[in-house]
Amino acid sequence: MRRFERALTREMAEGAAVGFAALVAIFSVVILVRTLSKAVAGDLDVDAIMPMLGFGVLRTLPVLLSLGLFVGVFMSLSRLWRDSEAVIWMNGGVGPWGWIWPVLLFVMPVVLIIAFVSLEGIAWGARKQAEFEQVLAAKDQFSTLAPGVFSEDRHGKRVVFVERISHDGGHVENVFVQSFERGRMGVTVASQGLVRKMDNGDTFLVLEQGKRYEGVPGAADFWMAKFKSYSVRIPEQAVAARSVTARTMTTADLIRNPAPVNMGEWVWRLGYPISALLLCLLAVPLSYSNPRAGGSLNVAFTVLIYLAYNNFVGLSKGWVERSTMGATESLLLVHGLMLLVLLAMFWRRFRGPWTS
Repeated sequence: MRRFERALTREMAEGAAVGFAALVAIFSVVILVRTLSKAVAGDLDVDAIMPMLGFGVLRTLPVLLSLGLFVGVFMSLSRLWRDSEAVIWMNGGVGPWGWIWPVLLFVMPVVLIIAFVSLEGIAWGARKQAEFEQVLAAKDQFSTLAPGVFSEDRHGKRVVFVERISHDGGHVENVFVQSFERGRMGVTVASQGLVRKMDNGDTFLVLEQGKRYEGVPGAADFWMAKFKSYSVRIPEQAVAARSVTARTMTTADLIRNPAPVNMGEWVWRLGYPISALLLCLLAVPLSYSNPRAGGSLNVAFTVLIYLAYNNFVGLSKGWVERSTMGATESLLLVHGLMLLVLLAMFWRRFRGPWTS
């Protein structure tokens, strides 16, 4: 590897690493905020925050890798033009292939990783997330109680509030339970309670030293009872069978079942590595800038091309799902058009007597 290729590869690697790390940090914060809002509302167990964060990052990993790769290549090459190093290298005999070859050597391993994650990793993560959500749904309603939060069961017939919960989750203090059964509203308050599992598998919330009020809303007749111990049975939650969707299917299953929805998912997954490779190659002619004119317009044009290309990749999925065109036609139209743009940009930037 020549000195030019070594220097360029090292600079692209540093830029891509910094860009990828920054993107992961930003997306992780966004996903974490959304997950924490569900946990605060009592819709998600606190122990499920980190797994859900991991599933979210895995789902966006191909986008983060491709965008970080594109940023690293574009910014490194732009600096060469801005500092006039590119002109020196070209006068020294570096032709079009001399620019393409180090970029290809650098991006191809990452493109293969993007291909693996998009074709298999995302589907695997979607299946694991569905299984994890099934486990959460199978838990009883009190397993996701949070202190200081009103928690409603999945049937909307019972609301529970606890002031404090022990570390092991087995004891609660200052409990408020509102239930609606057989047309009557019941309110139960207790100073403490515990969750008890019976030998037959049933689970009960046992309240101690409390009172229960029961009556018809709007009516004056109600009754009150004091108790030393009051047990509330926690019904088992029925878990719906996990349905198989295109998002959770492996790539091989998508190809074996060429329904429009499955082919749209296949086109979408295949678009990640193809777009990552073409965009990184497109960064070579796009990075050209005249140091005297500045590079602001060039950067804006690059951002527009990136957004337009990725939007068309997303649109191609919808075209295939609606049977507007086939999977092959969609791939050829979107990525073939970008390939033509790439060749035209290379011809415009590097036409002349340059040699490799």
